[in-house]
Amino acid sequence: MKRTVVCLGELLIDFVPETNGQALADVPAFKRAAGGAPANVAAAVAKLGGASRFIGKVGRDAFGEHLRQTLEEAGVEAALVETDEARTGIAFVSLREDGERDFLFYRSPAADMLLRSEEIGDDWLNDAAVYHFGSVSLVAEPCRSATLDAARRARGLGAIVSYDPNVRLPLWPSADAARKEIMAHMPLADLVKVSEEEVEFLLGKGSLEGARELLAMGPSAIVVTLGPNGCRVITATSDIHVAGTPVAAVDTTGAGDGFVGGMLYQLASRGISAETLGDTLRDPVNCGEIFGFANRVGAITTTRRGAIPSLPTLAEVNG
Repeated sequence: MKRTVVCLGELLIDFVPETNGQALADVPAFKRAAGGAPANVAAAVAKLGGASRFIGKVGRDAFGEHLRQTLEEAGVEAALVETDEARTGIAFVSLREDGERDFLFYRSPAADMLLRSEEIGDDWLNDAAVYHFGSVSLVAEPCRSATLDAARRARGLGAIVSYDPNVRLPLWPSADAARKEIMAHMPLADLVKVSEEEVEFLLGKGSLEGARELLAMGPSAIVVTLGPNGCRVITATSDIHVAGTPVAAVDTTGAGDGFVGGMLYQLASRGISAETLGDTLRDPVNCGEIFGFANRVGAITTTRRGAIPSLPTLAEVNG
């Protein structure tokens, strides 16, 4: 039985301030942390004890080497391509008092944007229980085509295809361009995770109505995250709310990715397939177990700074 969660996309350096409540222009010092949403998801799965692989591209530079080491230390198989064409991407993150973020990206281009389809070996996809991607790798070619080609290949091999739109408008030419591209690939996915704000941006509708519209495009389930209030799991015949875990949030960086990692860890470890996904997520008991766990992973992640460094172990989640 396949158990590996394969994630593809951006891997970069986040520079995060040590204190909250300052605009980027006023932050006196930043702490380096490994980041990039799909990489965070892969690390979340590995730190929970699952098998995960991250596919991406980094510069042949000190930051690229640091990111490779960080993934390996987290237990992730780092299927990385190195390049001299561009440097590893970086992002500066400003934290408000409530832990929410503002981003400033340096990607013109970053190495991860240059990943090509032919660089992705079949052996990186053959054992995938889940293939996970986000929208940042859809911003530009050739990584856009590489991301989508790998999704089709993984789906053909029987993997669940998981998609997190993860809207980052500063990276796109316009809001309309982001909306059009993100929506175009919903039919590739079996499982889509969105926030309430992302549903509003993509469709101009509330979470339930918007989720129903996304379901009509092909996925088996839409998971709408509700911050501290947990999540809703919506299928063609069900709408199940799973309560969140209350914590004192310090930094929400990586919380959504931790949630996704917890969710995919559960699906892979339970041996759930693309064919059984819909039936599994229509069951309230299954949803309570799978997404109660994912909610706890996301919540714990907010209590520490940074993305990958803040992700919890299985003992911390179950404790």
